[in-house]
Amino acid sequence: MTPLLEYKTLVNVEDVKHLALVVEQAFVASASESESFLKSIGYENFRVICREGKVAGGLATLPMGMWLEGKSVPMVGIAGVGIAPEYRGGGVAIALIQNMLQELYAKEIPISVLYPATQQLYRKAGYEQAGNYCTWEISTQDIRLHKSPLALQPIANLNCEILRQLYQQQAQLIHGYLDRHSSIWQRLTQSEEKETVYGYLMGNQDQPEGYIILSQHSQVNQTVIKIRDWVVLSHAAAQTFWSFLANHRSTIKKVTWQSSVIDFLTLVLPEQTAKIKHQNRWMLRIVDVYKALQLRGYKLGIETELHLAVKDDLLTANDDKFILSVANGKGEVKQGGKGELQIDIQGLASLYTGLFTPHTLKLAGKLDATDTALLAATEIFTSPEPWMADFF
Repeated sequence: MTPLLEYKTLVNVEDVKHLALVVEQAFVASASESESFLKSIGYENFRVICREGKVAGGLATLPMGMWLEGKSVPMVGIAGVGIAPEYRGGGVAIALIQNMLQELYAKEIPISVLYPATQQLYRKAGYEQAGNYCTWEISTQDIRLHKSPLALQPIANLNCEILRQLYQQQAQLIHGYLDRHSSIWQRLTQSEEKETVYGYLMGNQDQPEGYIILSQHSQVNQTVIKIRDWVVLSHAAAQTFWSFLANHRSTIKKVTWQSSVIDFLTLVLPEQTAKIKHQNRWMLRIVDVYKALQLRGYKLGIETELHLAVKDDLLTANDDKFILSVANGKGEVKQGGKGELQIDIQGLASLYTGLFTPHTLKLAGKLDATDTALLAATEIFTSPEPWMADFF
């Protein structure tokens, strides 16, 4: 007989202790790092799965939003998925993810996002590649921009509202950016024992045009500035961003930062000296098809209709036909229709964010559609590259 699995919220002290041990082993973390991780996210945001009363694994749920075509869609980020070694390979992980998704559906959450350690597990639960996370690097000697159009003001308190306001101004313009959870802000701005975090506003203190948050690191044979977060709201701020970094060239060898695969900041540089150091893709799961399509933003000037037939073996309310009507930047959804574009819940994730075009998804075997439906889907979902600057 297969032992029963129980999915629940992290509530009692013993379960907290057991989950902390799971986190330590799963992520090769110290006891203090594990404890800090659980506290920063909040015990109430963790879910555990137990076998015969013992914690077999757990994960963190981060209530956030995702900006898609100018609208913030409610989203839950999944982090810290860990299974105790003695329970691995026995179906505990997929049971944990599936139970979590059923909980999110019951709470009417439209979408969920995570960074996969392995794609196979999460694809079984309906997640698919949906956007990019990209790290760039450049030598400070290669920036060659030294004139700063804007003043720079050191930020004494990085836990200040002006940073959040500036971030939101930029976030709503970037397809895939997050409405951040408080734990992400804490990680970006909090100094640690061996790592000091510095912040600078760019421009007038009453009306800044951006900011830079960074830390400095000594690595093998070189020193590096790691840009933890940045906002650039004007051309003058972009120039100031680079000149500020170039003026570190006597002590700092390299700079790293997160941006899109096609990074507009590099267009300001005199030469193509910045390089992509690392690229990864995050995965998205459509939890509620109706709400996800209804709440997403759409390009202005488009007025069309798409008939979808969605296949979802886990969340059966999604396993249906839908008509998506788009006009004036908004989507209206109703059940029914001709089902002219047939797609499973995984393929819908990649279509939804616009990471892949309908044509390329068809070539990859992720959808089947009539020519009319393919054209409508291309009009509706083709978008700027979806990316985010945050890893969780």
